[in-house]
Amino acid sequence: MALFPAFAGAAEPGETPAGSSEGSRKDLDWLSNPSFSTEDALLVHQRTTEVANSTPEKSPLIRTSSRSELSGESDSDENLKKSSKKRKKKKKKHHHYKTKKKAKGDSSSSESDLDTKHVKDRATASGRNHEKEAAANLGDTTSNLTNNRFVWLDDIQAFTAETFRIDKKSDPANWAYKSLYRGDIARYKRKGESCLGIDAKKQSITWDSPASQKKQSQRRPERYFSKNNVKTLNTDGIPVCNKSSPSDSAAFIPVFQTESSDPSDTTEVNPLGIYDPSTTVWLQGKGYKGAEHEPVNTQQAFQESGINVNPVLMTKVEEYNKKVRENPRDINAWMEFVSFQDELMRGPSPYASMGEQEVRRKSLKLILEKKLAILERAIESNPSNVDLKLARLKVCTEFWEPPALIKEWQKLIFIHPNNPELWKKYLLFCQSQFSTFSVSKINGLYGKCLTTLAAVQDGSMVSHPPLPGTEEAMLAIFIQQCHFLRQAGHSEKAVSLFQALIDFTFFKPDSVKDLPTKGQVEFFEPFWDSGEPRIGEKGARGWRAWMHQQEKGGWIAVDKPDDDDDEEIDEDEEIKDKTLPKWHIWLDIEYSREARHWLPWRPDKTKKQTEEDCEDPERQVLFDDLGPSMIQLSNPDLQHQLLYSFLQFLGVPCISKLFPPNLYIAMDENNIFDNVLSDEKPLTSVDVPLSGFNSIGHMDTMLRGRQHIGHYKDGEEFIQNVFHALYLLFSGKEKSHLSICWLQYEISKVVQCLQTKNKKKLKAQGRKSKKLAKNLLKAPDNRNDLSLWKLYAYLEWLLGNIDDARKVFDTALSTAETGGLKSPKLCSLSLLYAQLEVELLKSLEGAVTSRAVHILTKLTESGPYVPYNGQVLSVNVLKARKTYERAVQDYLSKTPVSDRDQVGECNQLVNLVGCYAVFQYLTVGIDAAVLIYAQASEKLQVPAPEECENTRANSGIQNLPSALEAVTLLHTNLLRFHMKISVYPLNPLREALTEALRRYPSNQSLWRSYIQVQGKSHTASKARRFFDGVTRSTNSLEPWLFAIQAEQMRKKLTEHVQRADVGEIYSTIPETGLTNRIIALFEHAIQSENGTHCPLLWRMYLNFLVSVGKKEKSKGLFYKAIQNCPWTKVLYMDAIEYFPDQLQETLDLMTEKELRVRVPMEELDLLLEV
Repeated sequence: MALFPAFAGAAEPGETPAGSSEGSRKDLDWLSNPSFSTEDALLVHQRTTEVANSTPEKSPLIRTSSRSELSGESDSDENLKKSSKKRKKKKKKHHHYKTKKKAKGDSSSSESDLDTKHVKDRATASGRNHEKEAAANLGDTTSNLTNNRFVWLDDIQAFTAETFRIDKKSDPANWAYKSLYRGDIARYKRKGESCLGIDAKKQSITWDSPASQKKQSQRRPERYFSKNNVKTLNTDGIPVCNKSSPSDSAAFIPVFQTESSDPSDTTEVNPLGIYDPSTTVWLQGKGYKGAEHEPVNTQQAFQESGINVNPVLMTKVEEYNKKVRENPRDINAWMEFVSFQDELMRGPSPYASMGEQEVRRKSLKLILEKKLAILERAIESNPSNVDLKLARLKVCTEFWEPPALIKEWQKLIFIHPNNPELWKKYLLFCQSQFSTFSVSKINGLYGKCLTTLAAVQDGSMVSHPPLPGTEEAMLAIFIQQCHFLRQAGHSEKAVSLFQALIDFTFFKPDSVKDLPTKGQVEFFEPFWDSGEPRIGEKGARGWRAWMHQQEKGGWIAVDKPDDDDDEEIDEDEEIKDKTLPKWHIWLDIEYSREARHWLPWRPDKTKKQTEEDCEDPERQVLFDDLGPSMIQLSNPDLQHQLLYSFLQFLGVPCISKLFPPNLYIAMDENNIFDNVLSDEKPLTSVDVPLSGFNSIGHMDTMLRGRQHIGHYKDGEEFIQNVFHALYLLFSGKEKSHLSICWLQYEISKVVQCLQTKNKKKLKAQGRKSKKLAKNLLKAPDNRNDLSLWKLYAYLEWLLGNIDDARKVFDTALSTAETGGLKSPKLCSLSLLYAQLEVELLKSLEGAVTSRAVHILTKLTESGPYVPYNGQVLSVNVLKARKTYERAVQDYLSKTPVSDRDQVGECNQLVNLVGCYAVFQYLTVGIDAAVLIYAQASEKLQVPAPEECENTRANSGIQNLPSALEAVTLLHTNLLRFHMKISVYPLNPLREALTEALRRYPSNQSLWRSYIQVQGKSHTASKARRFFDGVTRSTNSLEPWLFAIQAEQMRKKLTEHVQRADVGEIYSTIPETGLTNRIIALFEHAIQSENGTHCPLLWRMYLNFLVSVGKKEKSKGLFYKAIQNCPWTKVLYMDAIEYFPDQLQETLDLMTEKELRVRVPMEELDLLLEV
């Protein structure tokens, strides 16, 4: 085929054809096409010219794309030769023109095809570029025809035989765009400089590859962590198996290809694809095959249908289906099947075809729907099971609206009104629903819950019997209600609830004890409304005395003059500095009133006050707010627990480490990380039992911290009155416990003064505390109480009066009975005395003759105590060692008879091991002491945790940490002290702490020690792995909190180092990405079950984001926090401090949710105007 096939043999009129010359034909043989007819070509040309002449001239922008129109009379071989020579001299490159009619397959034609085509392109050119070259050859002769941009070939046939011209007019598009139009650029690249067709060996053309291939070639190879490769890793491989029997020696193992095929129509019985084929067949009502043939047939069926099978998952699904089919009453099997769905959804479904796997989205909703389907099937088989219904509600929480969820909860509570665990979950659910939350509504719900459970407990509700543990659960819910009101700012209601229940429990008249709870409450209401002093108020006598007096004719009112004038703070004096910003003044006044006005307001009859005289009606508490919450507590242990909970609520550290039942809901104070005197005195560091909770009257923002120590005058008087009232109720051991609590409260205030380093306050507080201690010891019951003597001596030691403290210790030891090692109180006193003395040592040189060794030696002797005279005999040391060894062995091998004995035995064992270890430490060395702790721990490891847990559960007051836990604390404290005064490796301490924390992940003292130890290490990887392991194995929130604290400490250290101009130390701590790591820890923690509704965790997260400058993100986090904890007033106060411009908006939100706002904005404006 020639370059110009239509005119290959044609010639102009009057000329001889170019093909007649033999030499010319030979030279131009490559242009000829023997199979072409000249007559047909001329006929086509004639028709074309006729159409062109008959049609009027159109716009010059329209170009013809047919090959016949592009060629003219200048297509002779001679002219082609001339034009090609000219082009060769000018060495110009021309672009070929690709016609619209050209088929896609043209580019893949033969080599001669390519050559002829490109010569044709060079001869005829395309687009604007052909016309430019045509104009260059035509010159001035065609100037009259070239006024327009484009020239038609037919118009210039009469003037010249050359079909090229030069277009001198510029193309403005080339100025506007960065490159030439892609249609004008050739898609091929030439290799070689001679004309196409002259020498085939030197000519070649390469065509550009398509864009997709170019992109593919430019792609980098994907790494293993890319999305596509991760998908590949998650996809299970094709099973390879041999169909032949093991005896046959097959030449190869066939690999079965997974060809997609349509899955069977099982949408009705198996819409979500959660059942295996045998279960599906069974649900369809078809015959069930034998068990022995089922696996083989199933496997074959899967492979024949082309389903990608994960054998492990398939086997598990079949097992679960078989379990729940054969035993539908097995609740654990159903719950495990539900949990298994998460594992199943990590990879592709084992029962989905290949096409379906690609289409199916592994979304959360799909998992939830599958779980819901399983749970509904389980509930059909077990309609009375509460756990399954709770699991269903938990799944529905993700995609149901709150009103629908609340209705479902109400149905569940209506069916099971006697289930206290269900009530707890229902209360927490309603409490954490921001859209429907209000304080009055939730408080009423608590009242309804306690009223219902009380009716169940006393038998008034005949339809439902009380479940075991209902009484304990009622007390737990009551304490939770009080903490809820405290956190919402309604302190007065919370205190009144405790006052009412203590009166209702301990001062109940005998005449109403046999009545049901509802009847007793009706008799209690007149007493509450009578205006008589309640517990904690001056002159309180209790309900029983009031009722008895009413039967006789009422009280004889005696007006006593009030000697002490109340410290009333004038409202004007609350604003100390009016130049401060408005939000700052609001926070100051709100905090001040929160601290001073937490007691319920009562009209003072001596001042002739009435209820109308109260400036803030919210400070008055009506009986309607607390009547429904009254419950009966018949168990003495639970009654004592109520008292200690009230004392703890007021800020009094109790002997028992009492926490509210839902510990993390009430945790809102960030003092759990405070090492109270831990660095200075590691052996006797004070463990604060109240860590994590704001006591009543303290609502401190994260940035301000605690503003004052203890309470103001009214609060302190209230606590004194409570203790005096409780003294009348108890005697003996319980009275001693109350005295210890009171003295511990005074010591805690001294410790806070030491922390704040306020010497003036410390001196005043020291005088008050010593006065109280002496008054307590003067009481006849307490004169020989070694526990009180120990606390008094410790108080003197803390105040810096070491000589006075030693005199107190010596006096106590001298007057004590000669019980020796068999007396727990004597052991405890001697241990504290010895530890305080050891902390004074600078090193272990001469420690054998120290006062501490003398104390511990005298403890083993049966004779009276003799004060230290400066020396210790070696014989006494040897005797003491033997005595300690025998005593420890006896206690480790002893089996306690009862729970009460067990409590005493555990305490005694801890004190004994502690004394022996300190004795060995001073006389032999640290290794000997560690060996004793190791032996004791080994003996205690198996039985002690379970026994002590049983003790915790059985005794109402959960005051006993296990013996092993206490021994571990002593062990780690001794190691820390030894590392302080001498060189010792860190590893033994770290191993002891990690082992203990794995067993006791919620022990805050151990965690504090652990992060302090890890803070000294430059490598954080070990600690991070340990934290990760513990958080996976426990539901406790403490590991999350302390992991976050450890990273924040590390971040502060890194920033401190980077700010310092010390040069080389930069390479010591090459830490990056800490901010993102901390945020990731927070995100994981708030998604945990206990972390979602923990106010402390949200406060810490919010504070951290603000501290790193992410203000917009922290605003979003605040709204997320109140979605989960809408009742926490201190969260709103934090937000006002972080976002001052949103003061009014935040206050409106608090008012809407009925949180306590003590300073409305209108009142603040008036105060600022005065």
